[in-house]
Amino acid sequence: MPDPVRVLIADAVSDEGIELLRSTPGFEVDVKTGMKPAELQQVIGDYDALVVRSATKVTADTLAEPGRMRAIGRAGTGVDNIDLDAATKAGVVVMNTPGGNSVAAAELTMAHLLALSRNVSQANSELREGRWERKKYMGVEVSGKTLGIVGLGRIGREVARTARGLRMEVVGYDPFVSADMARDYGIEAMSLEEVVERADFLTLHLPRTDETRHIIDAAMLDRMKPGVRLINCARGGLIDEAALLEALEAGKIAGAALDVFESEPPADLRLVQHPHVVATPHLGASTREAQVRVGTEIAEKIRDYLQNGVILDAVNFPSMGRDDSAVLVPVMQLAERLGSFLAQIAEGGFKRLEIRTVGTLAEHTLKPVVMAAAKGLLTPVVTTGGVSYVNALALAAERGVTVDESRSSEGSPYAGLLRLTLETDAGTTTVAGTLVTADRPRLVEVDGVSIESRCAGEMVFFRNRDVPGVVGTMGTILGDAGVNIAGIRLGRPRGEEVAVSIINVDSKVPAEVLDRICAIDDVVFARSVSV
Repeated sequence: MPDPVRVLIADAVSDEGIELLRSTPGFEVDVKTGMKPAELQQVIGDYDALVVRSATKVTADTLAEPGRMRAIGRAGTGVDNIDLDAATKAGVVVMNTPGGNSVAAAELTMAHLLALSRNVSQANSELREGRWERKKYMGVEVSGKTLGIVGLGRIGREVARTARGLRMEVVGYDPFVSADMARDYGIEAMSLEEVVERADFLTLHLPRTDETRHIIDAAMLDRMKPGVRLINCARGGLIDEAALLEALEAGKIAGAALDVFESEPPADLRLVQHPHVVATPHLGASTREAQVRVGTEIAEKIRDYLQNGVILDAVNFPSMGRDDSAVLVPVMQLAERLGSFLAQIAEGGFKRLEIRTVGTLAEHTLKPVVMAAAKGLLTPVVTTGGVSYVNALALAAERGVTVDESRSSEGSPYAGLLRLTLETDAGTTTVAGTLVTADRPRLVEVDGVSIESRCAGEMVFFRNRDVPGVVGTMGTILGDAGVNIAGIRLGRPRGEEVAVSIINVDSKVPAEVLDRICAIDDVVFARSVSV
């Protein structure tokens, strides 16, 4: 029986998500929350996948010995608790659920906005203490005010939709969203500085990166109009908290609503305790609906990847939707098989790999196909660590292998063709393949010679002088060794004496049998190949 697929749940996720994985045949699920970093580091290599939320930190040390680990699923949006560089180097796909908590985070943002505008938190606190302070807490209306949104992803756009329902004017900044797209959501796109200067309320919806850390600093706070109200339900560290506290105490900022902090829980409570601050303990995704949604979504993505190689919403791999995956995964599998075949028949040290798509295969995005081809090429030759779609290009670069990609309009007898060319210090070898159907990859060319063969399983590839008796002698050798032949394919180049042949076999050819094949007088070259 094959080994079970093992999944470790390191943070609290919904029971529905856990049950989805446990009910998948061949899957084993362990739930171990609250693990110390050293404990996680010790066991992570025993699992195929890890599921976390924001509490567990996956560091470079954690992934130093990745073992079986192939995927990390973040049940939520941000992945700043995962070292992406380390995960990529280890060949681990990191996936998240970018849309799972969008509504929950947007609704909390609007709750904070309204609480700020009407002093809900402060008035409630005083009333609980027996003080009836109607005049003290004069608020402002949001209708007619300008809401500035920094970050126009799913959550930012959902906030904009709700704000327009409250008759607010909405302006926004996002360097990755066009003005036309922003306009479709009722947002006037402008620069960060213009948004900051125009806003009566300013809300942040960005990931925390080196570029976005302290994007709202003292200089940006100085640009804001007096009396602005600031909201952050995205990520701690986007705001310089010391500068914000100073601006609040100076009266430049009328109020701030914070769900996230640079360190959580915050050690310095001066900001949280400020009378013009509304604070909550990172509740952005804390709704029953969102937790069920992100738990089941990440479970489905982990299952689909480990079962079928489908990669959805990966942050260190080209993004593919479910429809894209249905089309691209067979092409990637063809590319990987061709790369593996090429690595096993080429001679010399690898220097350059070119991936060229022709016809219908040229219509697809190339990056995942290129990564798959590089994975196939390196897997037979990399003996330490592991090769995956994620780290294949980095491993190729480490070994001095240049990887190029291109599309071609060349004529071909096939509707779609994938051609891989490998340059080594001993020469150049080319293979090409096509998809008869999604589950029938075919090798159709070696070094320009047409030869159609099943691109899977065990085979003997050889070049031989085109004279009678070679294949018969080889068949006798294989038969004497108990190796059953499943098929024979021959390719004869025009005007040349050396033919190309492939014998598909039912079991791996032992080294001593291959030596006997190589000793045949008219065999120029022979290799045992596993694809």
